Amino acid sequence: MSQSDLARISVADFLERFRAEMIPLSNTFCYFFAGLPLSEEDVKEYLEEPIAALPPAVVTGIPKSFVTLVPYLEKANGKRRHGVGAPGTGEFIHLDKPSENKACTSVCHRSQFGVDMVFAVKDVEMADYHYFFYHQIAALTETALPDHVRAEYQTLVGEELNERVHGEVDEPSWKHKQALPRRRTATVRRDTKAFREYARLSFIDTMTLYLHGICCDIDVETGPRQLPSRFLRKRLVWLETIFPPPEGYAVFPEELEPEPPPRS
Repeated sequence: MSQSDLARISVADFLERFRAEMIPLSNTFCYFFAGLPLSEEDVKEYLEEPIAALPPAVVTGIPKSFVTLVPYLEKANGKRRHGVGAPGTGEFIHLDKPSENKACTSVCHRSQFGVDMVFAVKDVEMADYHYFFYHQIAALTETALPDHVRAEYQTLVGEELNERVHGEVDEPSWKHKQALPRRRTATVRRDTKAFREYARLSFIDTMTLYLHGICCDIDVETGPRQLPSRFLRKRLVWLETIFPPPEGYAVFPEELEPEPPPRS
């Protein structure tokens, strides 16, 4: 495609024009690079490695996914948007960096073909891109959760609330946790819209960390907002039982097989 094609084109128009040119990686994932140099190493780092680390139960649970990597993304109304549901007509692909109040990192929405995920990757660190990628996968996974699995997670975080456990994994769930009604009674009501939304965001944030940790050697951010390690580990162990990592990957360092000693 020519550079002029990317001068300012909406995500929806771009996908309509170039979907047929997307390259299949597997039965679930296809990809396309737009306005960026492409190398085998790029495909490996941006796509093959993070996708290979996805648990099989995650891959089978999400729709067919079309991943497009572009230089920059802009929201026409200047508002950032995350998650699934945007129609793709309010976001634009750019070659040039948009103003900060209009820039966004990714858009994700459903279509008749499956799910479209578009990521702005120019000037973005690889670790940050992996986070954005896994955050979108985590949101898709949450949407597809069976009712009994969602109920198990709600029970898990409900017990944390009853124990007055401080902190969360990331900002979205932390803000919603702080906004939950403060009650004198020990038992938290789990039949409220506020609790269900908190549990949803908590799952997505925790699942993002879980997926990112399978793929890459990452450090959990420390600070007053962070969920205590024993509760975080309990969540990750639970996720490991529901979404076991693919063969050859591990969730915790102690699960990795030790390297054989060098021959003398």
